[in-house]
Amino acid sequence: MMRYLITLQAPDRKGLVEQIANVVSRHNGNWLDSEMRHIDGVFAAILQLEVPALKWDELVDALECIDGLTMTFSKTSLSAKPIKQLRYNLVAYDRPGIVLHISNKMNALGINIERFSSQYETASHTGIALFRATMELGLTDAAQEEMIAISLYEMGDDVVLDKLSQSA
Repeated sequence: MMRYLITLQAPDRKGLVEQIANVVSRHNGNWLDSEMRHIDGVFAAILQLEVPALKWDELVDALECIDGLTMTFSKTSLSAKPIKQLRYNLVAYDRPGIVLHISNKMNALGINIERFSSQYETASHTGIALFRATMELGLTDAAQEEMIAISLYEMGDDVVLDKLSQSA
């Protein structure tokens, strides 16, 4: 069995996930991990699949036959687990470059951003544009944890950071 990371995009419609799942199942694939979203009429997905090597080319051909679907893929391999994983919610006033600022801060601390989900919204009581993000961080050193909040709060007085969970 080989592991692959697949990205998919298509005009969103009912039954699309079922079509994709049918293709994976027919080719003896194992659906390991996924994130799927509907954004402005477009279905976007990231899937991690385990597929028998002899079935891979057939699976790709079958996915490419789904109307309007585009895909990219890469082989993956198991990587070393971080010593600690932390999950945070961050809210701040929206501004250009905020994701770059966050990623610069984490990179400077040697922390890997393992999952990042963000949304734009307006505050209901003021109409101010807000940026919301949920991020899962992989730490390689326990000392990194105490620096996360300090570093992110340096972005401005508008930053609100909540630690949600951790796993060792």
